[in-house]
Amino acid sequence: MSIRLVIADDQAMVRAGLRLVVETESDLEVVGEAADGVEAVAVAQRHRPDVVLMDISMPRLDGLAAARKLLASPHPPKIIMLTTFDTDENLYAALRAGTSGFLLKVSPPEQLIDAVRVVAAGDALLDPAVTTRVIASFAGRHDPVPPRELADLTPRELEVLRMLARGLSNAEIAAQLYVGEATVKTHVARVLMKLSLRDRAQAVVFAYESGVVRPGDVPR
Repeated sequence: MSIRLVIADDQAMVRAGLRLVVETESDLEVVGEAADGVEAVAVAQRHRPDVVLMDISMPRLDGLAAARKLLASPHPPKIIMLTTFDTDENLYAALRAGTSGFLLKVSPPEQLIDAVRVVAAGDALLDPAVTTRVIASFAGRHDPVPPRELADLTPRELEVLRMLARGLSNAEIAAQLYVGEATVKTHVARVLMKLSLRDRAQAVVFAYESGVVRPGDVPR
C-alpha cells in the first residue's frame, strides 16, 4: 500500500522538486498540492493523506496554524514541517503543536524519503542538526512543574521517557536496557497513552518541560 502525501509550499518550484523526489519511490504517492495554508487544510481534508509536507511559512495561513487545524480534525495526518531557516521559536512551536517533526529544505533527498516513511509508520522525526538546540533554548526558560500524570509511569517507563528525550531510537533504547525492540515499543506506547501524547516528538517536549530531563542531559 502506498503512502499518500500532500505537499504544501507557496513556491511552485519547491513543490515540483519535492514531488519529483517523492515520486521516485514506488511506495510514495503525491495526492495533492497546496500553495498556502488555507489551501493545505482544504486539500488535506479532501484527500486524507497519510503525511503532509508543510512549509512553515506560507501566505493566508502559515504552516503552524494550518498544522494545528489539521491535527485537531477527527482523522489527522502526520505532518512534517519544512523550513529554509531553522528558527528555534517556530520549530519548538511545531513540536508543541503535535507535528511529527521537521526538516530543513536543504536536507538531502534520501533524508526526506526516510522522514516520510518514519512518520507514516507512527514514529516522530527529530532532526538531530537542530533539535538539541531548540529544546535547550526554550524548555529551560521556566522552572518545570512535574505534572501529576508522571506518577502513573512505572520506573522503567520513566527511564524510557528519558531516553526518548535524549533522541535515542527504539533500537538504541533496547540495546541500553538489554531488551528486545518489541518490548521497547510497548513501553513507548504506554508512555504516550498514560501522558496523553500524540507521538515521540511531543514526548520529548513533555520530558523537558516537566523537568524529567534538563537541557544539559541532551548529549548521548
